[in-house]
Amino acid sequence: MVKAVEISLEGPEPVITGFSRAEIPPGGSVEEAVAQVFAEGKFKSKRVVTGVAGQSTVVRYIPMMRMSDSELKQAIHFETDKYLPFDADEVVIDCQSLARVSGGSEDGAVDEQMTVLLAACRKETLDEQVDIVQSQGLSPYAIDLDLFALANAWELCGIPDDDSVEGAEARATALVDVGATRSSINVLRSGESCFSREINIGGADMTQAVARRLGVEGFEAEAIKRASEAHEAEVNSAIAPVLEDLASELSLSIDYVEHHEGVQVEEMLLSGGGVLAPGAASYIEQATARPARTWNPLEGLRVDVSRVDVEELEAWAPSLVVAVGLAARVRVE
Repeated sequence: MVKAVEISLEGPEPVITGFSRAEIPPGGSVEEAVAQVFAEGKFKSKRVVTGVAGQSTVVRYIPMMRMSDSELKQAIHFETDKYLPFDADEVVIDCQSLARVSGGSEDGAVDEQMTVLLAACRKETLDEQVDIVQSQGLSPYAIDLDLFALANAWELCGIPDDDSVEGAEARATALVDVGATRSSINVLRSGESCFSREINIGGADMTQAVARRLGVEGFEAEAIKRASEAHEAEVNSAIAPVLEDLASELSLSIDYVEHHEGVQVEEMLLSGGGVLAPGAASYIEQATARPARTWNPLEGLRVDVSRVDVEELEAWAPSLVVAVGLAARVRVE
């Protein structure tokens, strides 16, 4: 599915002024879905931010000697061979120095080091996205990673993260988005990413499990999964192994970041269509032994009801975290 959200600024206030979505049917193309989204969305802006994910992307948190941003832009190219599974000429890379040094080192060398967030994507994937956007008469403003769009949406919502309380630096929040084909986790400490990862488990795996269990086609299984009152026990039984695998991977990720970063993940904020499956959120909470709740990326955002179908927007809200996070990068004045 292709989803698009538009955020405009009315004074200092962000307002949702556009929303559209389109399914990609069997045999259909992303290009056709994008064309449908922008034909029906009636967006004000031609500037577009798109997201990339999957095997074409790489994210690494790497230790480096402390240096200026301009020096970092030069030095990072000498580090890519160590951390990227692609040839340097196959990818576009970007980097950002982080405020805190990874690993919580206590020795005197900590002032001489910094942690750098390195992101890379294959040029071929980026070129494909640019071509699709431009073919619709749109202007590509930026291409972001879906992993970081989660944090953008979290920041836009203004979810509190009180750094003033004692021990705040050791507290972290895990943003978990269960999409159709993959799940993303981004752990934030004081609003800054300290760990992120993609897990190749998503809502489509749950749908396939329901289809096998009930002997129905995929589109029927998806509808049953979303509104499962008549088949609740069978749906719960079918998706339980998928949720178990997902929760296990999330637990491994959280254990890793807590051990290596010296933080305590106090809460998991769940989003994505996959967490709407019956019992998914409560299962993840119990299996990971972490407080978890679903969150709505539209929290605190006003909607222009003259341009947006509010009922449809709210119905799809939990699956719009990435779209909202991407839209946060470019706001219509």
